[in-house]
Amino acid sequence: MTAPTLEVHLSDADLTAALRADARLGLTADPKWLPPKWFYDARGSELFERITALPEYYPTRTERALLERVAGEIARLAGAEALIELGAGSAAKTRLLLSALTAEGPLKTYVPQDVSEAALRESAERVAVEFPGLAVHGVVSDFTDTLHNLPRGGRRMIAFLGGTLGNLVPSERAEFLGGIHDVLEPGEHLLLGAGLVIDPAVLVPAYDDAAGVTAEFNRNVLYVLNNRLGANFTPEKFEHIALWDDEREWIEMRLAATEDMTVTLTDLDLTVQFARGEQLRTEISAKFRPGTLTAELAAAGLRTEHIWTDPADRFALLLATRV
Repeated sequence: MTAPTLEVHLSDADLTAALRADARLGLTADPKWLPPKWFYDARGSELFERITALPEYYPTRTERALLERVAGEIARLAGAEALIELGAGSAAKTRLLLSALTAEGPLKTYVPQDVSEAALRESAERVAVEFPGLAVHGVVSDFTDTLHNLPRGGRRMIAFLGGTLGNLVPSERAEFLGGIHDVLEPGEHLLLGAGLVIDPAVLVPAYDDAAGVTAEFNRNVLYVLNNRLGANFTPEKFEHIALWDDEREWIEMRLAATEDMTVTLTDLDLTVQFARGEQLRTEISAKFRPGTLTAELAAAGLRTEHIWTDPADRFALLLATRV
């Protein structure tokens, strides 16, 4: 087994600077908002793992079952020598791809990317043990501005799974997919996982579970601001809201103040007023139709080669190539 290597492009100081900038921009906006990436400190990551096991939260298990069914076909079509995974996390689902790519094709290298150096190091070491013939090269960075840092060489496939594309508003998606196009060579692939538009009666409970785990996950962003920026939010005084925007075809998660309050962020020398009932948007999760996705990919110069969906048409995997 070759020991995995790590390439660090994002330090803790960089993360703090980005959080400071996002908090100042979002909390002084009208209406107020914060990017969803700040949910994920250690506590937030643990809460999200609990969410993925909830009966209401279908996306993770649906995508995994779909990967189990089609990973071999993906491997044969892509013929990848290098798999690059954006937002790799624990790489749990990726093992299905790695097994198929090593069995069906010439895979030599796995490049997981994540913002957490500790989590990435742990994941990379596990993959290196499980797949001793692979070279594992981790990249610590933010996927939204890291594409130029991805290693080149070999026939590559970039995997962006979990429906995370839906956390980007349309202009951000266009910029991101354009960046994917620019970093790929002609004939190289993108494997994209995306949630599909389904009945809101099924969709909304996935983001508002009966046990309240998603509510606690939503409020975790306030704990992050307290811990990292010296804020004095009282998270339990914010109510979790999840609603479906039928026009934009996305879920919005929000936090609503249950009383008038004044919040101070000491590290920013910033005071923020919340009126009772005022809402702070913490996440969008866009859902797609296959035709919409293929059009967005085509606009970025990526041709969709194949689309796989689960039997209930709740989730899709798309294999696209740079033309």
